[in-house]
Amino acid sequence: MTTFAELGVDQDIVDALAAKGIVDAFPIQEQTIPLGLPGQDIIGQAKTGTGKTFGFGIPVVQRLGLTPEPGVKALIVVPTRELCVQVYEDIDMLTQNRATSVVAIYGGKAYEGQIEQLKAGAQIVVGTPGRLIDLNNQRLLDLSNATEVVLDEADKMLDLGFLSDIEKIFQKVAQVRHTQLFSATMPGPIVALARRFMTNPIHMRANDPDEGLTQANIRHLVYRAHSLDKDEVIARILQSEGRGKAVIFTRTKRAAQKLVDELSDRGFNAGAVHGDMSQESRERSMAAFKAGKKDVLIATDVAARGIDVNDVTHVINHTIPEDEKTYLHRVGRTGRAGNTGIAVTFVDWDDLHKWALINRALDFGQPEPIETYSSSPHLYTDLDIPAGTKGRIATAPKTATVRTQRPAHAADVAAEGSEAGTTRRRRRRGAQEPVGTSFAEPSDAASSSAEANTTAERSADGAGTHDGAGKEHHDGKPAPARRRRRRRGGSGGAGAPVTAG
Repeated sequence: MTTFAELGVDQDIVDALAAKGIVDAFPIQEQTIPLGLPGQDIIGQAKTGTGKTFGFGIPVVQRLGLTPEPGVKALIVVPTRELCVQVYEDIDMLTQNRATSVVAIYGGKAYEGQIEQLKAGAQIVVGTPGRLIDLNNQRLLDLSNATEVVLDEADKMLDLGFLSDIEKIFQKVAQVRHTQLFSATMPGPIVALARRFMTNPIHMRANDPDEGLTQANIRHLVYRAHSLDKDEVIARILQSEGRGKAVIFTRTKRAAQKLVDELSDRGFNAGAVHGDMSQESRERSMAAFKAGKKDVLIATDVAARGIDVNDVTHVINHTIPEDEKTYLHRVGRTGRAGNTGIAVTFVDWDDLHKWALINRALDFGQPEPIETYSSSPHLYTDLDIPAGTKGRIATAPKTATVRTQRPAHAADVAAEGSEAGTTRRRRRRGAQEPVGTSFAEPSDAASSSAEANTTAERSADGAGTHDGAGKEHHDGKPAPARRRRRRRGGSGGAGAPVTAG
């Protein structure tokens, strides 16, 4: 292993790294730092988690000097907000013994604080394309003096449709500049971009040609699982021996939030990072995960490149990624900085064709994932899950049964209303009463007599039918009395109004 001091890094930067326990350089750093310090344009390609940030960050900081003049002199463009925060923290750590000021520019946060830092003379800007262009258009961010330009995770820029934004940014920075482009994969459009905006770049690849596309220090397990059993399987995996922090990736924001709620209910200390959360909530959740306050993080692919935590032991793909590149970046959250890790991927029956493509592209040699359930013996042996483990570590609170009783007066009122509804009868008014309809309560004797007559009639042959002469309809209910029109007597005369009795 080569130390940073042996690579020609200034002592104050070496001390800042040593304070964090970082002494030896990774292969990509060994290759790019000696070329980047004198100003050579570089295309750096290495797997995620192998130290690319320091590979471009140390040359940028050292080339600006101990006391750079106020104003933006270096620009580092990243695709996502989470990665912006991560890179900002690393660059800020490198400059802690210098007068250099670093600012993070990304969406979802208030403009005011970012603008104040720019006006105060920040020399290094780490930002996402949208907010960078926005502030530049408002003439609040001057990029014309930026002589150090870095594109980090350039392939993700392409996936997110930022290629045109990157071209706009290159037109706004200094024409004579030192440019570095870093990525885990290098698709054709990114290579074409490098040829347009870089000067004689050297392509440095830190991959071992015999190692394959996947990292050798990550063990990959692929299971064909039923969607209704996944939560139970995940809950048991989270109780495996030696499990540290775990990251679980879902395809949708709704699935992420649902899984957070489910695991929290089962007693796990889980947090989430997805697009439906505010930026402040996302940063709070990520900070809690890094600090160890939460040991399970459920995320969508928005965070696949912004989780730089060395002690992640397990990555679980709740749903299969869309392609092999997304797979590599997801599982790259574990096995970082030389550590080992485990990647578990669930494949639904409907997604077997996707797995076939990923398996072929990454040369896994597992065309048929093993059918797996929460009770499968191989699940316990593969992941060192203690025998008898269940999917719940906390008992769900029991819901107390609450008995409700109506007040006595309410019951009485209801009873009275019921009686009224069954005993009220409609009766004809006399000729002297006003026109209209009214109801009266019959006496108990009259009610009993009516019920007895009705019972007697129903017991006879043909009861319940209506032949025109009986008192009942076909449904067995008494027929209503027929209204008759009659002429008023007395002084009413021929023209007297007619009333209904």
